[in-house]
Amino acid sequence: MISRSDKFGVRFFAIAFLLLGATLNALGQTPTATVPPLLQDIKVHQPEQLSSIDNDTSLVKKTGSSSAVSAARANSSLAVLADVDIPGASGVLIESLDGTRLVEYGSAMTFNPASNVKVATAYAILKTFGPDYRFPTNIWTDGGIDRSTATLKGNLYVSGRDPMFSYEHAVSIANELNRLGVRTIEGDLIVTDTFSIAHTSAASRTSQLLFNTLDASKRSSAAARNWSQFVNNSGQNGRLPLTPSVTFTGSAYVQPLPSTLGLLFTHESAPMREILKVTLCYSNNFLSERLGDMLGGPSAVARIVHTNAAVPPSEFYIQTASGLGINRVTPSAMMKLLRSFRHDLAKYQMTFADVMPVAGLDRGTLESRFDSDFSKGSIVGKTGTLGNTDGGVSSLAGEVSTRNGRFLFVIFNQRGSVARFRTFQNFFVSLFQGQLGGAVPLDYAPVSLETRLARSRVVYPQQTQAAMGLQ
Repeated sequence: MISRSDKFGVRFFAIAFLLLGATLNALGQTPTATVPPLLQDIKVHQPEQLSSIDNDTSLVKKTGSSSAVSAARANSSLAVLADVDIPGASGVLIESLDGTRLVEYGSAMTFNPASNVKVATAYAILKTFGPDYRFPTNIWTDGGIDRSTATLKGNLYVSGRDPMFSYEHAVSIANELNRLGVRTIEGDLIVTDTFSIAHTSAASRTSQLLFNTLDASKRSSAAARNWSQFVNNSGQNGRLPLTPSVTFTGSAYVQPLPSTLGLLFTHESAPMREILKVTLCYSNNFLSERLGDMLGGPSAVARIVHTNAAVPPSEFYIQTASGLGINRVTPSAMMKLLRSFRHDLAKYQMTFADVMPVAGLDRGTLESRFDSDFSKGSIVGKTGTLGNTDGGVSSLAGEVSTRNGRFLFVIFNQRGSVARFRTFQNFFVSLFQGQLGGAVPLDYAPVSLETRLARSRVVYPQQTQAAMGLQ
């Protein structure tokens, strides 16, 4: 199916080719198949596809004013792009990988980047922890296991701050306890106040949710469904039991850990690269804030960006790690961040596609954008949306692939209709690809996000392996 923005691009190509044909016919020539599409010297003023998006309201308005003004245009060596009207209060910047600037408009002005802030958070996390870090959730006890009665005589303690920990991981803990020969726990369940489950922040709620999920008789249908899906996505169907379960004689509490406990095992999350991919694909605010907290909050994220991406504080200052609220970034600063992020990923033989959504292929915010046969799989990036803050904000930044190479781009739009901003972004990026020979898919084979998150694991300390004969 051809999207609305793609239809605009098709109509534009047709108009441009007709104009070219008319010019050549006047010279006694006819256009041939060897003529490159959308020659850069063709100028089409006030493109029909832009003016027809909304017959009642011009795409371009003076910031803070309701009266239409002369169209804002970008500085570009590509004449067709220089003739495109830019909506709202906007910043646009497109550069080649070697730093050559092809399109520029308002790149030194600060805008609200919305969820593009998550790119900075992901960058800071990768810089600090690396792509293979896993969040540990430790399972402790102050008692001992009587394997003859399948009983742990003592309390069970759980500590950790894994933001991805969910119902299926709780069932996984029950499964490991069963594997150790434990079916009943003669004691209480105690969790630390940093532990959370299923994106639930309230400590008292998380302890009760874990308590119920460990026990199959109290387990919710959602938790049972999550476990079934996890078994399938992990490739262990037939090798893991359907209903692992442990019961408690006591209750659930939130308390600090005592100083003398024995570690039973550690549940480790999927690798950080997979967590970042899911976070950025779905633009998950909870995960972004928790990741930011690991670094010391938004000020720490900003400091890492300032120091490592050579971005001045005057061009990058944030109040949240997710992009909610009031944040201010220049397109120039975001471009520097993209370059530094890309460089760091390359050190691990990774690309943006390993941590950001690929348009038209990955589920999430770019799932239904750039999804035509013309552009599917050729754009990787991060969206940003705020419906009311700063009068309406939409952003898009990342990497675009064309027959003439790859390019980094940043588009910040604010003070206007989010829907119209997205239409402009889709049209402008697709038009840019057309000017550079057309779109070329990235070398990327999509893997479902559920499969990525199913790459968690359980690790036993050597003493437990020896005691339980698990070596």
